[in-house]
Amino acid sequence: MKPVYVLNGPNLNMLGLREPAIYGSASLKDVELRCHAHAASLGLTVDFRQSNSEGELVSWVQEARGKASAIAINAGAYTHTSVALHDALMAAERPAVELHLSNVHKREAFRHTSLIAPAVNGVICGFGVDSYVLAITALHSLITASKKG
Repeated sequence: MKPVYVLNGPNLNMLGLREPAIYGSASLKDVELRCHAHAASLGLTVDFRQSNSEGELVSWVQEARGKASAIAINAGAYTHTSVALHDALMAAERPAVELHLSNVHKREAFRHTSLIAPAVNGVICGFGVDSYVLAITALHSLITASKKG
């Protein structure tokens, strides 16, 4: 089976250092290890990536169309600004979940709007590192359902 792409946007490389009261103390490497372990428990593999560049994230989403079974994306600030990511996700034609560590709806008003949410199957936010685990679980369900249908 093709891997699940777990894509991380800007500033997520600073996890564990940046605003731990909001984002927690886990590093991005900790998150990656947790994703690999959970995916393996479901019979999946993960291709885990991070970039501060919007263009690179768009390229990875486009790549996922042929090389991934699904996409979990924490686009960070690009969630609220990137029409390009929205369009790439629409073109990817893969199950996809938007995720966030924090509950964006309890934060600044500009974080309440997601431009990528209309292009994904669902949104998970506010569960810290468990948001990634929940996203992988949801994608496993979507992948399994698509094989039955």
